[in-house]
Amino acid sequence: MKHLLICLLALTLAGCSTAQSRTKLPYDSWEIALAAPRYMEVWVESVDVVDLRLLAFEHVHGGVVGYTSQPSGWNIRWGGGSRKPMSGIDLPEIIFVRWQSLVEPQTYNVRIDIPQWVRDEMIKPNQAYCIATKKQEVDFMKIITIAMAPGGIAKAWVGGTCSPIKEIGRFQGQIEKLGPSQGRTDGKYAWPDLEPGSKAYIQKHGIPYGSW
Repeated sequence: MKHLLICLLALTLAGCSTAQSRTKLPYDSWEIALAAPRYMEVWVESVDVVDLRLLAFEHVHGGVVGYTSQPSGWNIRWGGGSRKPMSGIDLPEIIFVRWQSLVEPQTYNVRIDIPQWVRDEMIKPNQAYCIATKKQEVDFMKIITIAMAPGGIAKAWVGGTCSPIKEIGRFQGQIEKLGPSQGRTDGKYAWPDLEPGSKAYIQKHGIPYGSW
């Protein structure tokens, strides 16, 4: 929260105004989706958003994530993962994520700055082929997918239900000095033991650092 307040103060001093009205979206709300590579178990403590009005929204998402089909690299083609609508929140300016990488274990936090081209894409209608309906439909790239990997790596994309994703960027998170749950759990992580499949993979192959 301290980091969030400092960032907001810096933006205000730069001459940004918090008085602007909310962007008129062509849909009810945009979404954040959370993902991780297969077997690389993650628990997201908090997702915080600063929107275009410079309003801060804490703990808008978190918990379990959706996992990709492979442990190394990324195979995300559409907006996927554990999705949640950002109701009442304008298009994003900054997204902060704090998560527990349970296979290490380690706790990280990352700041993701959202460039203007992403917001432009989020309100632009696209003609896209939808696999579910097997036809062309109007689709909006209203889903920001954030995937987290061991080593504090975070990657973000913008995409739609039917529209292929576009990469926003790759980000290096920082180790959370207070540890899991910001020190409120005496160093204990969300769950002490990995799932059997995850544990077996790590024991046999290790963690594929460098593939993300």
